[in-house]
Amino acid sequence: MTAAATDRAGDAQPMPASTTARATKPMPGPEAVSRPEAIRRRLTGMPGLDPAWSRVVRAPDADGVPRAWHVLDTGAAQPARAESAHAESERAAPAAGGTILAVHGNPTWSYLWRHLLAAPPPGWRVVAVDQLGMGFSEDPRGDLTHPRTLRQRIDDLTALTEALDLGPSVVVAGHDWGGLVAAGWALAHRERLSGLVLANTTVQHDFSQGLPLPLRFATRPGLLRAACVSTPAFVAAATAISSPRPEADVRAAYAAPYPDAQSRSFVGQFVADIPARPGHPTGVTFLELADGLGSLDVPALLLRGPKDPVFSEAHLRDLRARLPHADVHRYEGASHLVLEDAPRSAQDIAAWIRTRVEGHANGSTRDDTTDDSTKDVEGRASAAESTRPELPPWAVGTSTHPWAELTRAAREDPDRLCVAEVATGRQATYAQVEDDVQAVALGLAQEGVRPGQRVGVLVEPGIDLTVVIYAAWRLGAVVVVADAGLGAAAMGRALRGAGTDHIIGIPKGIAALPALRIPGARFLAGELPAPARRALTVRATLDELRACGARLRSQGATLPEVVTGDADAAVLFTSGATGPSKGVVYRVDQLRAQIGGFGHIYGLTAGDRLVAAFAPFALYGPALGIGAVVPDMKVTAPSTLTAAALAEAVLAADATSVFASPAALRNVQRTRDDLTQQQRAALAGVRVVMSAGAPVPAALLRALLELFPQADLHTPYGMTECLPVSDITLAQIETLIEGEGVCVGAPLAGVELAVAPLPDDVGAPDGALTSEPEVTGEICVRAAHVKDRYDQLWATQHASADQPPGWHRTGDVGHLDGQGRLWVQGRRAHVVHTAEGPFTPVGLEQRVEALPQVDSAAVTGVGPAGTQGVVVVIVPNPDDDQRGSSTPGRRLPRIGTQQRAMPVLADPEVAAAVRACTARPVAAVLQVAAMPVDIRHQSKIDRTRLGRWAEMVLSGGAVGTP
Repeated sequence: MTAAATDRAGDAQPMPASTTARATKPMPGPEAVSRPEAIRRRLTGMPGLDPAWSRVVRAPDADGVPRAWHVLDTGAAQPARAESAHAESERAAPAAGGTILAVHGNPTWSYLWRHLLAAPPPGWRVVAVDQLGMGFSEDPRGDLTHPRTLRQRIDDLTALTEALDLGPSVVVAGHDWGGLVAAGWALAHRERLSGLVLANTTVQHDFSQGLPLPLRFATRPGLLRAACVSTPAFVAAATAISSPRPEADVRAAYAAPYPDAQSRSFVGQFVADIPARPGHPTGVTFLELADGLGSLDVPALLLRGPKDPVFSEAHLRDLRARLPHADVHRYEGASHLVLEDAPRSAQDIAAWIRTRVEGHANGSTRDDTTDDSTKDVEGRASAAESTRPELPPWAVGTSTHPWAELTRAAREDPDRLCVAEVATGRQATYAQVEDDVQAVALGLAQEGVRPGQRVGVLVEPGIDLTVVIYAAWRLGAVVVVADAGLGAAAMGRALRGAGTDHIIGIPKGIAALPALRIPGARFLAGELPAPARRALTVRATLDELRACGARLRSQGATLPEVVTGDADAAVLFTSGATGPSKGVVYRVDQLRAQIGGFGHIYGLTAGDRLVAAFAPFALYGPALGIGAVVPDMKVTAPSTLTAAALAEAVLAADATSVFASPAALRNVQRTRDDLTQQQRAALAGVRVVMSAGAPVPAALLRALLELFPQADLHTPYGMTECLPVSDITLAQIETLIEGEGVCVGAPLAGVELAVAPLPDDVGAPDGALTSEPEVTGEICVRAAHVKDRYDQLWATQHASADQPPGWHRTGDVGHLDGQGRLWVQGRRAHVVHTAEGPFTPVGLEQRVEALPQVDSAAVTGVGPAGTQGVVVVIVPNPDDDQRGSSTPGRRLPRIGTQQRAMPVLADPEVAAAVRACTARPVAAVLQVAAMPVDIRHQSKIDRTRLGRWAEMVLSGGAVGTP
């Protein structure tokens, strides 16, 4: 190989005239591409790009022809070390930590990686290349009939990296078609490969099924040249499909290297090289990459923007299958240009390199941020396991038989009620449920459900849901529960992202699958006409699975012993009240501890029956050996639970305990006058009432005493990631002195609590974990039943579990008091960052809600973080005289728009009363007819949304509705 040359910082060495004349692509304007200063002038002013990174490097291409490559290199300004006496110039010195080699796709250029260039991991160099013919690199010619092939591009990159002297440790990263080039380079350089990052790309596509729609249009005969070369349509489309759409100056920067047809030649060649037809030469390279990728054992990170119309969920699933050890992070809302749409991806890559790549090089085991369900047992029994508390003695069942109480009750007390549905009148005994579970499990196994596979469940709470969940667990499958309370769009995103292998759903759920693009074999819990079944490709109904399983049992078939305590058991989803809903993975032993914890706290025994007005808790009954009753209510609307419906559920099974969200209980309280004497008597016999999902006002609990005079009223605290964490009763609340926030009680046995103190300055790190009283910070919890990980959210998991390992950062803020009780002061995302320091919302909200003129209140901030003003938004009380000790104290916020017009500014007298509730300055007191709340619980106020609305109103914008 000939010696390479590098042109840096304006001291360019012109290429031989013959080479320049033959191979150089003219830049816009009079300058040639081999002029580094000309390129830097073009780069000056581009958002986020430092022209000092720009270098022009001379290196041979795949055919040995010297070419002028443009790269962005964070080592360009570093002192260079001398090469041999034969070198034409000096190279940038390799970084101490290693080098990140970043490869763009089509039709972008190295600008795509600017965020990573701006903030690399400490000690690491970043080199982002412009592929030949792209960006500001030389055009090696070719045409649409004979495009430059993928194999040539891989070999081009190899030749360039020989000239760049990247050092012995390289993490290669690629996006789009650059992902294939990066994968090819990785396979050819195993000796120095330290890690692999792939973003919205693939190494396999079933071309017999056609191309994604954008490429289908671009590759049509007669349109390729028009779409990709003659016009800027394809170039413009790259940023047009971004989500959110970039600002105009960023869009212009992406398009800058491609102002005319000549400069877009390789945009068209990239598309022409897609092996869409049989016999295409690049098809062989595709197969080589697909076959070889699985042999890489270095750390790997897969990034995805789920709104990508080009690379689908199927492409991501294929990469995960080939790289089962890979970490995954999904950026909900992002599209094809995920590195542009989600700028935080740069800091996530940097964190991943520090954690995974440097840890791998040092010989350390994987940390507790593992986020892939295909990790082996050794990889999962990592440092996180050594910091997780031992399972408590009350964990249900055993690691291999977590459903032991169900089978025991079916054997010893077969006629005892297991599940009842008030709406349908159906009831099932323990023996019936156990028989059903075994039959359905055998039927599912016959239809191909295997251990570790994911089974999405779209079945309403009741007998069928219970049977489906326990049948899947018997097979060692992982249930994916995205309840309808998320809303249709969020539920679709959740199941699509979870990568379900099978779906079991009611008719309307199955009918929605094609539109929601949810993968997996389909099973129907219900009936549909035969034509609809065929159209929806339903494999079998639940009744057919039962019949199949019963037949197999009669022939002697039994279920294999496949369950282990460290196996994944469930993917549950957060409510999405403060951002996109996140998948939360629980293993078998973690679920055992969570379910057993509830039974232990509330003293639930075989004689108890639980009315569960929140779906997950109906599933806990069989594992605890208690009966579960599902009341007649709309699953997606907790506030549809009436007092009469709750009483009928209690009567249906002589229930002793009730679990319902605050929104449900508020409506129960409101509709109490509709109760009959028999119904009142039934409620009066309940001994435990539990409410969670959002802070429960003490006034609501007091009001409920009229309906539940014999009950202990509990408000357990927790979240999807760890429930329960603490618990407090109304009797304990009544002994409290008013404090800042909502007291949620002392941590439960086996649970440790601490806070990470909030910094005074925005962007400063939190303080070290402490259990000192009266210190406000992010609440952190450590327990055996903390979630295993977030699903395909490596960066989120890393952030939630990094201080220190074994602890979960909840996203809530609060403090511990002198007795070790926890007080919740709001969400971390809702803290108002004033000039005086951070200000938490809940304490002020409570004081404002105690005013007779106010029905509900929310505190938010307006202005730049660090100088935000405090704004209080209230819902006025329509009738002050109706407030008193017998009323809930706060009406249920409505979902959707305001119900009636009203002035946006609160009455001056009310505003003055609000300001008197705090020593902090209050910038404004606004009023609305209804608070925006989450769908699932209808209780969590979206303060971020209120903040955006308040800022718009106070800046003179349209009032509208929050």
